[in-house]
Amino acid sequence: MVTAAAAPKIIKKVQSGKRKTAICRVTFSSGKGEIKVNGKEFEKYFVSDVHRVIVKEPLVLTKYDDKFNVALNVKGGGLSGQAGASRLAIARALTQEDADLRVVLKKAGFLTCDPRQKERKKYGRKKARKRFQFSKR
Repeated sequence: MVTAAAAPKIIKKVQSGKRKTAICRVTFSSGKGEIKVNGKEFEKYFVSDVHRVIVKEPLVLTKYDDKFNVALNVKGGGLSGQAGASRLAIARALTQEDADLRVVLKKAGFLTCDPRQKERKKYGRKKARKRFQFSKR
C-alpha cells in the first residue's frame, strides 16, 4: 500500500493535444524529469531521435526538463502524429502551470495546433488527387 507521503503530488492533468488523428493526454507530477509514454520508457516508445526532440522541445525551451515527471497517454495515428500531439499537450500544460511561459511557447510555435488532415479519396480517381493513366488510343 502506498502512503500519502510516498505518492507523487499531481500538479496538472490536461487532456489536450491533437495532431492528425493522434490524441495526447499529459499528467505532470513533481520529480526529476522522467517521461513515460503509455506506461513505457520514453526511449523505448519513441525510438527515433527526431521524435524525442519534438516531444522534449517545450520542456527544454522553458528549462522545466528536470523539474517534473511527465506521463503521456497517447492513442491514434502514427509516431510522428503522436509526437506532435505530445508536444502540444506539454506546452499547454506548461502554460497552465506558469502563465509567463505563454509568450515564449507561442513565439516558438508550440501552442499552435496543426490542422492538416489526410484528404479523402474521390471516386473515379486512384487516390485523393491522382488520376488513372490517360490513353489517347
